[in-house]
Amino acid sequence: MATRRPDVVVATVPALPVVVPGVVLSRLWRRPLVLEMRDAWPDLAHEAGVHQGLLGAAMERVVTGGQRAARLVVTVTDGFAETLRGRGVRVVRTLGNGVDLARLAVAPRRERAAGELHVLYLGNMGESQGLERLVDAAATLRRTRPGVRVRLVGEGTRRPALEARNAELGSPAEILGPVHGAAVAEQYAWADTLVVALRPDWPSFRHTVPSKTYEVLAVGRHVTGLVTGEAARTLEAAGGAEVIGPDVDDLVRHLTALADDPHRTDVGAGGRDWVRRHADLPAVARRYERLLRRVAGR
Repeated sequence: MATRRPDVVVATVPALPVVVPGVVLSRLWRRPLVLEMRDAWPDLAHEAGVHQGLLGAAMERVVTGGQRAARLVVTVTDGFAETLRGRGVRVVRTLGNGVDLARLAVAPRRERAAGELHVLYLGNMGESQGLERLVDAAATLRRTRPGVRVRLVGEGTRRPALEARNAELGSPAEILGPVHGAAVAEQYAWADTLVVALRPDWPSFRHTVPSKTYEVLAVGRHVTGLVTGEAARTLEAAGGAEVIGPDVDDLVRHLTALADDPHRTDVGAGGRDWVRRHADLPAVARRYERLLRRVAGR
């Protein structure tokens, strides 16, 4: 309260408790509140079984109350924006995630022989991704296509369970810790196809596009999409990606086909061109600035 009064108060969700100081400060300062919904809350909390009981009910009231109190609600997908409008939220705008192309190099072209394939998942290993499918597919492929290597890189709440499952199956996949900076580029250079995944059994994920989607499109690698809904439509629109069914058998058939045809993963620069048009971060930032100026009356 001792700082200079801002033009706009922006509260970003998650974390959910941020809604409370956002609402309070906007009222004390008498400034418009912009609420960013970076995930489909509170819907996602219901599906994940987070904060059940009295605490969960109270937090849901706080989030929905904040959505209705905000001068503007910003979502990252059109589907969740429509959901909020259907609940009576007054002004909702979609502003997707993005990447800074100037800081993200294209992965160098990799030659491979038929039967060989490097499959990479790089990102969060949490409840949302359903990465057990990738480990199980690796176990099958080790028997049928020994030239296929599957690698998971990252950290998250499901990593211990994934490591246990992998060990139980004889360690068909590599599971590595998180990497940063130049080591990320090295992982992308190793890969032939990059996996984007969301578990198929949570309905709110039909309106979710993982932020990693834009990065993997931008590096110029083939993308394997274990996603549905808006994320699937994004990959299909961008090109250089294939969206497959949710089952392990679907994944095994897909990776087998990729391994057998080396040209199928040679996708060129189409995905990066799509990101340049739709999700380059400086352009997204300029759109956001225009929205904030409108809210502030400037």
